Amino acid sequence: MHISIKRFNLFITYLILSNCLIFFKLYSHPLSDETADLVQSLSPAVVNVFTTQNNKEQESKNPNPFENVPPQFKDFFENLPPGFPFGPPPQNNPNNRNAPQALGSGFVIDKTGYIVTNQHVIAQANEIKVKFQDDSELVAELIGQDKLTDLALLKVNPKKDLKFVNFADSDSARVGHSVIAIGNPFGLGGTVTSGIISAFNRDINSGPYDSFIQTDASINKGNSGGPLFNLDGEVIGINSAIFSPTGGSVGIGFSIPSNLAKPIVAQLRKFGKTQRGWLGVRIQEVTPEIAKSLGLKNEDGVLIAMVNPGEPAEKAGMQAGDVILEFNNKKVKNVKELQRTVADSTVASSVNVTVWRNKKKKKYKVKVGELEKFNSLAENNKQNNKPTTDKEFEIDKLGLRFKNINDNLRKQYNIAENQTGVVVTGIKTESPSSKVGLSVGNVIAQISQINIDKASQAEKILNDALEEKRDSVLMQVFQNGFPRFVLFNLN
Repeated sequence: MHISIKRFNLFITYLILSNCLIFFKLYSHPLSDETADLVQSLSPAVVNVFTTQNNKEQESKNPNPFENVPPQFKDFFENLPPGFPFGPPPQNNPNNRNAPQALGSGFVIDKTGYIVTNQHVIAQANEIKVKFQDDSELVAELIGQDKLTDLALLKVNPKKDLKFVNFADSDSARVGHSVIAIGNPFGLGGTVTSGIISAFNRDINSGPYDSFIQTDASINKGNSGGPLFNLDGEVIGINSAIFSPTGGSVGIGFSIPSNLAKPIVAQLRKFGKTQRGWLGVRIQEVTPEIAKSLGLKNEDGVLIAMVNPGEPAEKAGMQAGDVILEFNNKKVKNVKELQRTVADSTVASSVNVTVWRNKKKKKYKVKVGELEKFNSLAENNKQNNKPTTDKEFEIDKLGLRFKNINDNLRKQYNIAENQTGVVVTGIKTESPSSKVGLSVGNVIAQISQINIDKASQAEKILNDALEEKRDSVLMQVFQNGFPRFVLFNLN
């Protein structure tokens, strides 16, 4: 009896295991087939991007758009010999100077032939060609490019409608969601890899709008500009960079989110360029020390380091030293968030801006300007300032010497012609000035939210603060044209 029960239990166990194996086979095969079917349907919309380029001329005209990123990211697209990784670099033969060089990937977003890729893929191109899955090639026209987000839009003229893909809503994606990357790594042709979304909002210091999707799907040189798909077959990101100490994939890749790319691509298609919103300010994060000195409860908001003359913020009444708390009725948390929100604003629209000034909230109505138009004017317009006295002022207790800006100092320290303030001409070691990070050639443009026009004014404000035994003053400082606010400890 005992043996019969034991045999019965073994028989039941066998049946359960057999059914599990059958279920696993039935379950796993369709899933594998579904993925393969998805890849098969998407691949015709992914292209390889080739260019012809005059290396010597183009290198001088088009510096690498990622020249300021950390070294571990540069390996993805910088310091490559011409033609790498798609063949040996051309020799010093004049006939090879304009030879085709395969640079990256792209994907079709419209049946009529619009193609998205990375800006750095086509930055040095004299002529662009794309190669499709069926090995057919077409010459592509550059419709527009945006260096700040590393996006470019191409157009080919096919004889028949092209297979295309759509953008996903990247904001609805979650960490852990599965993704598929298709591209042209190392010149091997169409290659498929898979992984998951590892993180969102990664900043790799490649530009002001960094908000990358991080993925562990294998991405290598040649994947640049290629799509990162979700399992619905939609483009959730554009592969752009990798973190790698070796130059190859180590499972840390970065893609431009589709929700960041969509409006840029739409603008490039409509205008041939971007039209970003523009406030006309330079900004920085609010530190705990700055928040305390300004009477803020926390570090939320963004500090205005400089207001450009004649631009939207100044016209509305905003000033350097103001802290932007809300933009277009939405709370502002940090610099990146505000930069993207302003950039996405419609040019010429009116928005409400709430700032913190003198420990009170103030509201302004600002008409949004156009960043590209300002940049164009800034290139062409230069203002001249009259020479001022060369008298040097010194505040010994602070270890600080400074004088008015003159033409010689502008040239010596690369000071912009429209920059106002006083130039730091001497710093004592181990002094309050050295400890706060001031250096010779810095320009002090504002002290305690007061704009500085001349050295005697700066001397009076600082001496008054010392006599009043104040702990610190908030100081706006420019170095190589870039502003920052520092909390200057007077003790």
